[in-house]
Amino acid sequence: MSQTGDASQPQPSAEDSFLDLLVETLDALDESARGQFLRQFFRTIAQIDFTDAQSNDYWERILLRRRELAENLGKRVSLKTALVDVLASTNFLRVPILMEYDEFKKLQINAATDALTGLYNRRLFDEYCDKELNRAKRYGHQLAIVILDLHKLKEVNDRHGHLQGDQVLQLAATTLRKTMRASDFAFRIGGDEFALLLPQTDPEQAITLCRRIRTQYETDIRPLKMDIGVTLDFGVAVHPHDGETKSALMNLADQRLYQLKNSGRPGARVIPLETQAAREVPPTAPAQREAPATPQVVSPPSVTPPVKTEAAPRPTPFQKPAEPQRPTAPYAEARKWERVSLAGTKAYAILTDVNEKTAAVLDLSYGGVALLLDNPEDVPNQFHAVLHVPILPPVRVVLRKTNSQPVDGGRARVGCAFVS
Repeated sequence: MSQTGDASQPQPSAEDSFLDLLVETLDALDESARGQFLRQFFRTIAQIDFTDAQSNDYWERILLRRRELAENLGKRVSLKTALVDVLASTNFLRVPILMEYDEFKKLQINAATDALTGLYNRRLFDEYCDKELNRAKRYGHQLAIVILDLHKLKEVNDRHGHLQGDQVLQLAATTLRKTMRASDFAFRIGGDEFALLLPQTDPEQAITLCRRIRTQYETDIRPLKMDIGVTLDFGVAVHPHDGETKSALMNLADQRLYQLKNSGRPGARVIPLETQAAREVPPTAPAQREAPATPQVVSPPSVTPPVKTEAAPRPTPFQKPAEPQRPTAPYAEARKWERVSLAGTKAYAILTDVNEKTAAVLDLSYGGVALLLDNPEDVPNQFHAVLHVPILPPVRVVLRKTNSQPVDGGRARVGCAFVS
């Protein structure tokens, strides 16, 4: 047998080396992806229309024939030789074509990317997600999975046509590419859905990146001058804190996406990331994803709120809430909904009607929010604000003061109700 570097062993040509690379590349793909790619490959090199299954079958025959010829001849045999031998012996090879490298790259790209946006497709997302999750488990790293939804795409298609809708999708892909870090991966996994894989990323980093993407997209889409509030909603789940399997992480990210999408309306329930991770929520069926016309009363999180409430017993989803008692103090109204504390989360609100004053957000409930104010008298009874809460995008709301309690330091805890 010839040794490495033996002059009697011919060196492979650039074309043969390229085909060897093809073998290695296809070996790393699953059977379905390999069949799809090979179907295009055989069509390109010989104008043969195989099914995906036939393509995989003939590829295995070619590799087997290559090994047989190498053993019989006692020397290396090129893949091209085996390919021509197998296809010619079955009367398939009628118009042999020498495939150029550029054509191969086009086939490779077409098999792995979404044609409209140029992002990786769902097939590649499943493959990459499994690999990155295994790598995160092996080295003890965190892995964030993000599901993004193009809000109001259907309305764009209905009012402005599908060409405009395609432009909105393409612009979202462009925003993802220029905003993400070099180590991140972006995919289009459905009609209006995108996904991100963020290796070695904790929840705070993932949420910060998503907010930056959302803000950048809203800036990028402004020149289209549409009167529709198109934006990117997102849900985040992080391994290992939120789950160990791809399905668990995907389900949780999807649930959070639609919880946050619905909570963007004044009066909707806001569930922080810490609370969402502590409770087990069954996967939301696709038909239930749209927000109901009337906010539904949901059960409280399965954690003990750090602040006691003086509210009446919480109504069931089909009971009318009890009438509140008459207020006895300035702005005072009886509380209907249980509070969820945001202490320590750096949540804040910008009071746009009061010279962009910033106030800390102490807690949220189904019907309102509590703010920490230095001089509550300087704030009108009803005012506009932008809430900045962990995991949520900025939410614009109208608030009405309902009660005020002094706290240490001369400041006041001011309870506010959402105004529809």
